[in-house]
Amino acid sequence: MGRSSIRLALFFVASMITVLGVQASHDYGDALSKSILFFEGQRSGKLPVSQRMKWRKNSALHDGDQIGVDLVGGYYDAGDNVKFSFPMAFSTTVLAWSVLEFGKLMGPDLQYAMEAVRWATDYFLKATSVPGFVIAQVGDPYGDHNCWERPEDMDTPRTPYAVSRKYPGSEVSAEIAAALAASSLLFKTSNPRYSARLLNRATMVFDFADKYRGSYNDSLGPWVCPFYCNFSGYYDELLWGATWLYKATTSPYYLNYVTNNAPALATNAVAAAGFHKYSNFAEFGWDTKDAGVNVLVSNLLMSAKANSNPFHSNADKFVCSILPESPTKSVTYSPGGLLFKTGGSNMQHPISLSFLLLVYARYLSNANSVVHCGNIVAPPSRLIQVAKRQVDYILGNNPLNMSYMVGYGKKFPQRIHHRASSIPSVDKHPAQISCKDGTQYYLSNDPNPNLLTGAVVGGPDSNDKYSDSRALFVQSEPTTYINAPLVGLLAYFKSSPV
Repeated sequence: MGRSSIRLALFFVASMITVLGVQASHDYGDALSKSILFFEGQRSGKLPVSQRMKWRKNSALHDGDQIGVDLVGGYYDAGDNVKFSFPMAFSTTVLAWSVLEFGKLMGPDLQYAMEAVRWATDYFLKATSVPGFVIAQVGDPYGDHNCWERPEDMDTPRTPYAVSRKYPGSEVSAEIAAALAASSLLFKTSNPRYSARLLNRATMVFDFADKYRGSYNDSLGPWVCPFYCNFSGYYDELLWGATWLYKATTSPYYLNYVTNNAPALATNAVAAAGFHKYSNFAEFGWDTKDAGVNVLVSNLLMSAKANSNPFHSNADKFVCSILPESPTKSVTYSPGGLLFKTGGSNMQHPISLSFLLLVYARYLSNANSVVHCGNIVAPPSRLIQVAKRQVDYILGNNPLNMSYMVGYGKKFPQRIHHRASSIPSVDKHPAQISCKDGTQYYLSNDPNPNLLTGAVVGGPDSNDKYSDSRALFVQSEPTTYINAPLVGLLAYFKSSPV
């Protein structure tokens, strides 16, 4: 073949790649580093000397003073300045899971991922330090959402809200137990004393959640709703917490708890009591843990036959609810290929569900198994392929050719819905910026002055359109529970890009 023919062939291939929307492989390692760095931008409390996101400063240093309990630390969940324990705990559980599954692939970023987990677990040890009480929230959400204010300047009430024996909150308590148990596995070798402390507290908090059953909607509804109201009941969190405790302890008690209690969730009695049915196999996020429980437990019981292992069967059904070619698909895809589900900031769905696909694919590979969706046979490689398509879309393989991760790529969101990012930093503007004085920055068309590197926003609409506007928070607000499962995905594709 002559040079002109070779050039023509190469041009044809390049043209087809462009038409098909396929781009060169992304720098997953760079995206991984940035996805972890994001958590430093969400830190509350006294920042360590190792803090890399330098424009953030100390904040909320007196949390818990009203009740005589040190509640300094933890994470702000999104673009506001409230510490919501329910989504924070879920983010911690999944971040720990990401490291447990893929930490060996993270290289130097492993240290930072471990630090990100510990920033949360140190706080949860404080939040569960008083027997019979679990701190569910710090900060008045209505006062906070009425202001556009840097966390360093907060002057809104930092009221602590707790669940207790009399006013239970099984979902938030069990999720914290899951976070502590999962994290205990991370530190088992490097810091066995700390690991044992986490596991001991996880056991205590789970016992509290199980013994004093009830939803925090009933006890703290005026403050947790509509922000992080629990819509799916608390039984999924109890099973989720017990599953992680089994992984951390290998005690048959917890596995028996899961296998004995899961079938009861599908009964009419449970439904009548206001709990969701466990057949909700296709959901996974800060509110609903069903698919996560099924994937985790199916791995523990992978040697059992599918017909005697409902977790394995439900995990397969979860996969079939996602695959584009499946006859039982229950999600939709945008014209550009982004997965969509109803409810909240959409980007949490393609990321969290893709994380489960990836993890389950590894479990299936180890068991030399495949998934059957009607007449469709899906090997583990197909699950990985679907997950990678979602990650690549987020990083720039989409109709707008933009990355939805701040600081990654040449084109990314500039006006994210995030108070600290959108207001000049303390370094640039040392004087306090009060509640309403920050409104001018919220309304400004200027790009955010502080780069919240690694933040993944809520994303485009179902037609692949994105408005780079702070006011459209559903599209422009980042959250910890969007980033947490992405860490695991990026670590895997960093080492296995194809």
